[in-house]
Amino acid sequence: MSKGSPGPTPGFLVWRLANKWRVAVDRAVAPLGLTHAQYSLIASLHGMQRAGERPSQRRLADHTGLEALYVSKLARALEAAGLIERTRDPRDPRAVQLALTEQGQAVTRQAIAVVQELHQQLLEPLGGPDAPRTRAFTDELTTLLDAPLTPPVPNNKSTQGTTP
Repeated sequence: MSKGSPGPTPGFLVWRLANKWRVAVDRAVAPLGLTHAQYSLIASLHGMQRAGERPSQRRLADHTGLEALYVSKLARALEAAGLIERTRDPRDPRAVQLALTEQGQAVTRQAIAVVQELHQQLLEPLGGPDAPRTRAFTDELTTLLDAPLTPPVPNNKSTQGTTP
């Protein structure tokens, strides 16, 4: 941003808020031996298991918006820590199903409680989690997340036929 700009762009603000949230969650769950990314994975897995699902790594990747390869890496680290178990899907031998262990369930419940406190703090300026402003904000974020983004294709003849 330059001094002459009218203010931060929405993209810049979303990026800043996402980074602020990631850092806060990282710090909050570190005493439990977790990172923000690991928390996102086990909290999502916890919710899916409560709904009766035993998701594959691919399904969990789709749910969280994380790359499948990154979910695989996180899952291996969480398995090594004794928090999740990875098993072959009996219906698809190429797929790996994930489930929280008993220890993983306990750690996840603790982490969710910690992050819920942060969530409350984050949304307090809007009136709290159940406030009309928060619901409107959530609706706006959902609209943005549902909108497809495709990178623009360069239309510069000097770059045609070259590999970036």
